[in-house]
Amino acid sequence: MLGGVSQRVTEVTAFLAEILTPRAPLTVIVDGGDHGAATRFAARLAAAFPPSARAWNVDAVLGLTGPSGGVLDSALNVLEPAADRVIVYLRSGPRGPAGVGERRAQVVIDNNDPQWPVIRELHPRLADPDRWHLAESQAFFAPRAAGWDKKFGDDLPAYARAVESAGPAPGDIALDVGCGTGRALPALAAAVGPAGRVIGLDCTPDMLAEARAKGRDRSAALIQADARRLPLPDALAAVVFAAGLVHHLPDPAAGLAELARVTRPGGRLVLFHPTSRAALAGRHGRTLTAAEPLNSANLTPLLAGTGWNLSRYEDDDSFLAVAVRL
Repeated sequence: MLGGVSQRVTEVTAFLAEILTPRAPLTVIVDGGDHGAATRFAARLAAAFPPSARAWNVDAVLGLTGPSGGVLDSALNVLEPAADRVIVYLRSGPRGPAGVGERRAQVVIDNNDPQWPVIRELHPRLADPDRWHLAESQAFFAPRAAGWDKKFGDDLPAYARAVESAGPAPGDIALDVGCGTGRALPALAAAVGPAGRVIGLDCTPDMLAEARAKGRDRSAALIQADARRLPLPDALAAVVFAAGLVHHLPDPAAGLAELARVTRPGGRLVLFHPTSRAALAGRHGRTLTAAEPLNSANLTPLLAGTGWNLSRYEDDDSFLAVAVRL
């Protein structure tokens, strides 16, 4: 903590100030369900801009979303509208359906813990995902790692069934990309047997540490890696398992192409989540839209364009898609 402000708050506000300063003069509207948190974040963000930018009337404005869906600007540093406007929405407290404030925002921040904000969405016109996605993903999952299995431990049988659907054979090389705490690793290891090999990859060190603490490194080699740039040779794997991965990637097509690169022709890809897409969306306060990449109408051409042929698709109690490497 620095003067009552966490290092994480400093990191996020400094990054936003860095990418927004070149756009000055502009108005930054900080909106959110917790108006007190929005006020504090707006002040910290305003202070993060360099003096030269503040001299150009870069204003942090607290935007309060009114009951009719309109925005009511508070008295916090409200000046004349600037040449550009960026809306930052803070998700805080119990999740509900995304309202007008979040839908129109260019920046969405998970602020359930005001001392640990995490950027969850950032419009590509503001910054390329390579500048923020990996660090923010690690920041999001790191504090959740220790309690992950306690919260989702009942999902283990569903993971075992999903692994079976990939048809791993003795002697195969199997990858679990975005393995988290390694819930699929024992089932993969049992399927490929002692002649096979399992590799679990995740970008968050804390998740891999939890996998080791639970002894799952006895089932697989564990590697810290970005799913978009796997440190593996071409055509290595017979099976690639990816649970809850694709919807976390900023570019699903690029991610699926990277999974295809490391898979041999005829190899299988399993995209899995232990709940249905509708249940997952509801948990996160969203409703499903036709534009989502895991919709069956979108996933088939998305896979075909990245080297896969979709062979099975289920979205009932859980989500399961199996594809074969072309």
